[in-house]
Amino acid sequence: MEKFFQYVISGLSTGSVYALVALGIVIIYRSTRILNFAHGDMATAGTFFAFTLLGMNIVPALSFPLALLFGAALAMLFYFFILIPAQRRSVTGLGQIILTVGLSLILQGAIAYLCGTDTKSLDFPLSDSKLWNFRGVVISELNLGTLVISLVAAILLYLLVQKTRLGLAMRATSENLPAAQTLGIPTRMVLSLSWGLAAAFSVLAGLFLAPALLLDPFFMLEPFLKGFAAAVLGGLQSLPGAIVGALILGVAESLAGGYITIAFKNTLAFLIIIVVLLFRPEGLLGKEFKERV
Repeated sequence: MEKFFQYVISGLSTGSVYALVALGIVIIYRSTRILNFAHGDMATAGTFFAFTLLGMNIVPALSFPLALLFGAALAMLFYFFILIPAQRRSVTGLGQIILTVGLSLILQGAIAYLCGTDTKSLDFPLSDSKLWNFRGVVISELNLGTLVISLVAAILLYLLVQKTRLGLAMRATSENLPAAQTLGIPTRMVLSLSWGLAAAFSVLAGLFLAPALLLDPFFMLEPFLKGFAAAVLGGLQSLPGAIVGALILGVAESLAGGYITIAFKNTLAFLIIIVVLLFRPEGLLGKEFKERV
């Protein structure tokens, strides 16, 4: 039984990182109906920015918040200077998604050119080797910190969306953009803040993954795919669904890797997604999208 709980705790820690990525994907999709395929590369850029600041002897307490702001600014600039002009020229939704693919490739090339392709180690305040033992269940300081920070971030996001005027504006804009504009809500600014918030969540995930995975220009590719899968599993329009889907995915991977084989854990996770979507195409907590015309 201890072995089972060990796998579950490990899976929850991994799933909490997937949740940060999935939340960002859902935030953008809810607000703009766009799947951002540059989401993982924005996280990579923000994480490398933190790595650069740490190399300049700037303390993590300052480097990490600046990295979150850098990722948010990058996403907001993309929205203002690329997506808005594209929308004014009546570029289709698919065309806008292709623009995010283009941004992804640009960021990968820029990071490889500026920072090189060799793997790097990010100095992180929490250790992956310092272990805590809770009645036979072992968890590293890094994994425990990941769980706690992810939980705090999810709670703060809930409070922002449900308890603030900005959150009300975000919900109104995502539900009915023309009506929100009629009511005088600055929808462009609200949508840009949604993009910035989503990017900040992805950078936060990158900061917690970098100590375990090592840094290179493509280190967020697999976490992005897992976060995307978690968002689809939970429901692309549901923030709680993104969290539930990510945790299920993380635990499924951990149990499959522990009881079956490491090589099968990714396969089992996506088999679960396929089965769920066959019966609930909108995801576990998603709702069928209906658009008035």
